[in-house]
Amino acid sequence: MNIRRHGPLRRWLPAGAYRSIRTKLLVCFLIVTLIPLLSLGALSYYQSARTVNSQFGRYGENAVAQLQQQSDSMLVRMKQMSQTIYSYLLDPAHADLGSDPPVTYGEIMEKNDFESVLRSLANDQTAGIYIITPSGYYYGENNLDVGKLAGIPAWKSMPDTNSGPYWLGFYMQNHAISASEQAGPAVLGLAVPIRNPGGAQDGSTILIEEDARELLRMFRQFEEDTQAHLSIQAPDGRTVYESTESFTPRDNDIIWDKTLSVNHWKIEARLPAKAFYQSSGVIRSNTVIVAVWSCLLAFGLAYLFTSRFTGRIRSLKESMQKVSFGKLDTRVPVEGRDELGSLDISFNRMVSGVQSLVQEVERSERLKKEAELKAFHYQINPHLLFNTLNSIQWKARLEGAEEIRRMLYHLTMVLEGNLDISQELVTLERELRMIGHFLKIQEIRYGAVFQYRLDCEEDLKRFVIPRMTLQPLFENIFFHGFTDGVGVIELRVREQGEELLLELKDNGAGISEEKLARLFAPNPEPRGRGGLGVRNADQKFKLHFGPRYGLTVRSIKGEGTSILIRWPKKEEHPDGERKQPESADCR
Repeated sequence: MNIRRHGPLRRWLPAGAYRSIRTKLLVCFLIVTLIPLLSLGALSYYQSARTVNSQFGRYGENAVAQLQQQSDSMLVRMKQMSQTIYSYLLDPAHADLGSDPPVTYGEIMEKNDFESVLRSLANDQTAGIYIITPSGYYYGENNLDVGKLAGIPAWKSMPDTNSGPYWLGFYMQNHAISASEQAGPAVLGLAVPIRNPGGAQDGSTILIEEDARELLRMFRQFEEDTQAHLSIQAPDGRTVYESTESFTPRDNDIIWDKTLSVNHWKIEARLPAKAFYQSSGVIRSNTVIVAVWSCLLAFGLAYLFTSRFTGRIRSLKESMQKVSFGKLDTRVPVEGRDELGSLDISFNRMVSGVQSLVQEVERSERLKKEAELKAFHYQINPHLLFNTLNSIQWKARLEGAEEIRRMLYHLTMVLEGNLDISQELVTLERELRMIGHFLKIQEIRYGAVFQYRLDCEEDLKRFVIPRMTLQPLFENIFFHGFTDGVGVIELRVREQGEELLLELKDNGAGISEEKLARLFAPNPEPRGRGGLGVRNADQKFKLHFGPRYGLTVRSIKGEGTSILIRWPKKEEHPDGERKQPESADCR
């Protein structure tokens, strides 16, 4: 059914290629990549073009609005100055301000006060504030040449019947007394005729000039940024400002315009349609170029990706085959942190775990076989041994050899505990009792020359310990640590959570660093009897409770030895079986 379903696909694929996962991935990758890529490219072009055109249009509107705001701000400030001056002159108290130069003391004081008011109205952008009288005399800073005002076209064309503010527009300030042939700074002028019949300065004109260089710089910056043609038209048809570049208006031009609220000047910015849509044309060209290169790149990446992907799968497959043949040392190189990398890591961990498990099983089987061989080697008839020892003991008693009798008694107790192989785990109390009999033998042998200190709570003695693990450690103390049995032995048992800690210390001869280093070394070379009891005891704990438990030996030559044993708490059932205690607190 699968062959029929995919029959059309197989007709255009090379022979045998359909069964290759690499070919399948390559075709699927190209289909999944190119169709969305081309669709996304077309959609991105239309969206980008529309967005760019919209943003460019909004940018032009906002820029013109900002020019309007800056211009209105300057015009409002100039208009407020003129209104303040006009209100000042309408006050009858200032009627002494005449059209001629002051001659009396009162006129001079009034002139000084009025010019102080004019100076107080000025700011950093104020280029001049003047009151020009019909006689040609003026109030303000002493740098005005009234005769040069005629050089201002708007001043010359200002109608005589004008009764309201008249905006002169932008011009160069070249009417100062000290002005040379070169024009001064560009300013924006406002002329306000004074109509105050019978009052001060009737027929005079208020002239306010503001430094317009910053505003004109903004106009030029706008023209440079947008490549638009900027013009400002007054309501009477005068052209207040216009870009210097030649421009031919067209019907399809993009137009941004604003009207100033103070004097109703109209700011108009015209941009040719070709320049407006130039950005979208660049986007279209770049989109086509990127689409072509993306198709080529997608094919190359698809080829490389499928090759690398299938290569990693093939490597994992070959490694699995090697493991199935028993080569447990096989490992897969981890080449990434993706799912295949996680699969490689999991495979390596699995193989390592299997290898460790096999090694642990082999080690356990080897230890069990060694234990069985030792058991067969040391197997004796307990009844014959006990009956013989009892007979010797009674014979010594009849002969009056009390020390021999007591030594035989304690030896019998020790052998009875050691030869009882019915239980591998015995209570700590029983093991300590065997140690007591062993120490009695040593006391009879050496005399009361050593000290034994036991610190173990009664409640801890009910937990089990591997049989015959402490006696070899005590034998090492007397055979290797003490000289003629002289010394101090301390045995302390305590609990730590769900574990027991047994510490055995002596102040004997200690162990050299070389011997201590090879004490638990794997496959140690036999060098006498020293260390065999320690290794055997450690193996018993690991066999019964796991590799994390066992013995830790610390020793300094000439200062004694300390052995720390750690194992989990387990209890003995009344019928001889062991159980895990329900509570960690066994006191």
